[in-house]
Amino acid sequence: MTEITPFQTLFAVPMTCDGCVKDISGALYKLPGITKVEANLQDQLVTVEGTAPPSKIVETIQATGRDAILRGSGGSNNAAVSILETYHHKFREDAAREEAAHGNSTTNDIGLNERLVRGLARMVQVNPTTTLVDLTVRGVAPGKYRATIREYGDLKDGATSTGPVWAAKSESGPRGVLGTIEIGKDGEGSAFLSQTFQVWEVIGHALVVAPEKENGEEEELKNDEDTIVGVIARSAGVWDNDKTVCSCTGKTLWEERKDEVRKGML
Repeated sequence: MTEITPFQTLFAVPMTCDGCVKDISGALYKLPGITKVEANLQDQLVTVEGTAPPSKIVETIQATGRDAILRGSGGSNNAAVSILETYHHKFREDAAREEAAHGNSTTNDIGLNERLVRGLARMVQVNPTTTLVDLTVRGVAPGKYRATIREYGDLKDGATSTGPVWAAKSESGPRGVLGTIEIGKDGEGSAFLSQTFQVWEVIGHALVVAPEKENGEEEELKNDEDTIVGVIARSAGVWDNDKTVCSCTGKTLWEERKDEVRKGML
């Protein structure tokens, strides 16, 4: 990867004393690429500057025994997120319902309509031409996968309705081809990818992570357990989001976090 422009990220972290601040700051400064850490005990916020992936920062904070929620990255209008899900169960259920309607059901798939979260992509634009993609995947089969931005954000039929790879091109080729991610034997993997587009260009498009063929090409998109997809949505920049209670549910930030983790959120 070419040299990364440093950027700022903001995290909500439950801290009770100066000892918490010291533990978290000390752990983060050991992470490669971190140049500045500021912890605000009163507001329960930690601001980090550098080139480390946000996912690694979260892992490092969690290793101290505390949770962390990314509250913003980069400047206003320079960040995006995509929650990646498998639509495999949804379409198994549709098939089961169709069989049941004709009296031919031999499966027990009714009720499996949840789209299970398998990955998360965080994007932050660090200069006028470059956006970094922090990609984390869990719960798929080992192997090499290809991450691509698709032409459409239509998830009506899961991954199969997202169309071809986004065809916008740069000197290095189609900008919709983000790169590859290696999934280990534990079903987990991460990648920190760089591409030449601006965040506003990809909002509303779908991001797909799918198994790669031996020749380096992408497998034909299917709604199987190992193909995951999500729509790219705008997310908060640093200091753009100071909400601590959800106006829709009345739940606190951390109550919302627990609910999302139960659904498989990373």
